[in-house]
Amino acid sequence: MIKTEKKIIVLNEVESTNNYASRLILSDAAEEGTTVLTQFQKNGRGQAGNGWESEAGKNLLASIILNPHFLDAGKQFTLSKVVSLSLVEFLEKEIEKVSIKWPNDIYVGNKKIAGILIENTVKGKTIDSSVVGIGLNLNQEKFVSGAPNPVSLKQISGKTYSVELVAADIIKHIFNWYTKLKEGNFSEIDSAYFKRLYGVGEWRKYKREGTVFDAKITGIGQFGQIQLQNKKGEVDEFAFKEIEFVIP
Repeated sequence: MIKTEKKIIVLNEVESTNNYASRLILSDAAEEGTTVLTQFQKNGRGQAGNGWESEAGKNLLASIILNPHFLDAGKQFTLSKVVSLSLVEFLEKEIEKVSIKWPNDIYVGNKKIAGILIENTVKGKTIDSSVVGIGLNLNQEKFVSGAPNPVSLKQISGKTYSVELVAADIIKHIFNWYTKLKEGNFSEIDSAYFKRLYGVGEWRKYKREGTVFDAKITGIGQFGQIQLQNKKGEVDEFAFKEIEFVIP
């Protein structure tokens, strides 16, 4: 361990920041807002079990602990919207063409700059605790994992970034949106998320079960499903992994 500050734990290396944060919750050793940062993850995870490539010391690898007891379990996707919007707001201060590729990848143009993995624990009808995992490509200049379209902030802006300063800034954005969530401002969150969706308002190509078709995003369902309208005017809902974006 390098150092521990109030609410921020910085590690040299860890298997997974999400796993570390989860253990803190189980041991009652973390208050809300506790953030785990690491220079290197041995087993970083993305959505649906995907890995996350990150060169040691180059990028933001963080997990933030939240206790959204006020949030009904059926509305947990709203938490994903809040975190996505927070990352977009941070990045928009540095670069242009930032968007949210449904459900919660952050894109710059057609390239992926960040991913989010939120793991919730439900108690009764509400969320008891959440571990918000964030992987943001900051200073890495070469990617070797074979991922199709990674990009870093440094590659775009030419600047070198402090991981801890970026983390502190993003945490502020998260808690600004998290406060809106606590206050029940769902319509504001939903509207802001929809407006920033990758490809919104455009006819784009999507793939389902090997078949490519043209569609445009018309909405997001109650549980986070994407709603797509095809050329015939028909609207269907798709859950995560049921549909694939065809990236140019």
